[in-house]
Amino acid sequence: MSAAVEIVSFGYLHDAPPAAHLIIDLRQHFRDPHVSPELRYMTADDELVRTAVLNTPGITALVEATATAMNAFASGPSAGVVTVADGCAGGRHRAPTFARALAERLTAAGHSVTIRHRDLDKPVVRR
Repeated sequence: MSAAVEIVSFGYLHDAPPAAHLIIDLRQHFRDPHVSPELRYMTADDELVRTAVLNTPGITALVEATATAMNAFASGPSAGVVTVADGCAGGRHRAPTFARALAERLTAAGHSVTIRHRDLDKPVVRR
């Protein structure tokens, strides 16, 4: 069954999570590229950041689990867009990388996917 899916990446330090059917919090369990000075000012648009995030143990398993959960929402009796939001601290590294990996997985499975990166272009949060 194919579904319309909206994926929104965001940073908790910028604003509250967006409304979604499923919210994935990446802050506590996955290493933050922000702690590496060479990655801090980069974003998920940079290959080094994507590699660092996608090589983190557990990330690909979480992408698969999230795709499975999204399929459960999509198979319910109600029609409509299924919204998945995923957040990290600043919304520049983990969340957009995860969102893109999930979008690739869902698109390959035949779903219609749109992505919005709410905080990708915001300044680095001082912590």
